[in-house]
Amino acid sequence: MTLPGINHLLAQPEKFLTGKTVGLIVNHTSLTSDHRHSIAHFNSHPSFTLNALFAPEHGLYGIAQDMIEIENEVDPVSGLAISSLYGKSEDTLEPDPEALAEVDNLVFDIQDVGARYYTFIYTMAKCMDICKKSNTRMIVCDRPNPINGVSLEGNLVTENYRSFVGQYPLPNRHAMTVGELALFFNHEIDIGCELKVVPMTHWNREQWYDETGLPWVPPSPNMPTLDTAVVYPGMCLIEGTQLSEGRGTTRPFENFGAPYIDPHKLLKRIEDDKEKLPGVMFRPQFFQPMFQKHGGEVCGGLQIHVTDRNQFKPLLTTIALLRTIAELYPNDFKWRTEPYEFVSDRLAIDLLYGNTNLRESIFSDSFSLADMEESWQVELEGFKKVRNNYLIY
Repeated sequence: MTLPGINHLLAQPEKFLTGKTVGLIVNHTSLTSDHRHSIAHFNSHPSFTLNALFAPEHGLYGIAQDMIEIENEVDPVSGLAISSLYGKSEDTLEPDPEALAEVDNLVFDIQDVGARYYTFIYTMAKCMDICKKSNTRMIVCDRPNPINGVSLEGNLVTENYRSFVGQYPLPNRHAMTVGELALFFNHEIDIGCELKVVPMTHWNREQWYDETGLPWVPPSPNMPTLDTAVVYPGMCLIEGTQLSEGRGTTRPFENFGAPYIDPHKLLKRIEDDKEKLPGVMFRPQFFQPMFQKHGGEVCGGLQIHVTDRNQFKPLLTTIALLRTIAELYPNDFKWRTEPYEFVSDRLAIDLLYGNTNLRESIFSDSFSLADMEESWQVELEGFKKVRNNYLIY
């Protein structure tokens, strides 16, 4: 069974920690292999005093929906205040340096999902930056990339479209662990904090999460299963449209659609691209989201069924779906225009995709899936070379 970094930190704290005090950036996924929470372990630790807690988007218990402000709370286990790192404004996305005044070590121990849009990795990066300014040691306890550490897909985020869903130049699927990303951020982005990464043991890059022996704890309310994480590097783009991405159903990101879509017509058209989309099949369906986009309305759409996750291309598949809906329903298909992740002057789809190319080409007569995939390759090759410098496993 894979042993996460937190296990090794607790077994040999003197190897990684300095001083006597600890702050934790944690949520409900922060479990050791005995299924006890990191807070419980550090709260009773004989050598270190736990004196600060910080929680990312969705809160300490992973209750809040996406982009919902998290208030400061009190942890019932330790009695400590929990400082929210996802509040009303962009300024709340990093800890107040004063909160680290009595913290010798700030420990990050949260399960990521392996896609560049997921905000936990940028919470980690912002905390690293504050640690640099406050002379606090940053410790990152590594955990598996649940969708393996081999498969990469996508383009890099251009500088004008950096945001909390793409703060740094990563591809949509980066195939790195949080520990590796921390090393990447610290050196390539020049954060330069005092960083210690606590590696896992018994994990290899080819492994998927269900091969680690660790229990799946949904990292956020709409990431209920590993199946969700598998499709997410592509299907998160649906957030940048007026289509429902299945929030308010039991299979978010695997379900998608809108009231105007005829699922059988959509399936027939997408089947024309089937040979270009390996490892996946689609099932026509109707569904009724209970909240968010089209809440309470019956939507027509498809459910994605991944048949071979090692061949499946989540980003290419999602782009094919968006192109097909744009072709079938050019007057109904719309982009999201509301503010997105604290940004109001650029469209959500451009922030998610990382530039304007997808939005500007999706309706074009010359649109080509093959050309779109080919357009990523130069950036991907460059990223691979840099990424190799930070791989631990």
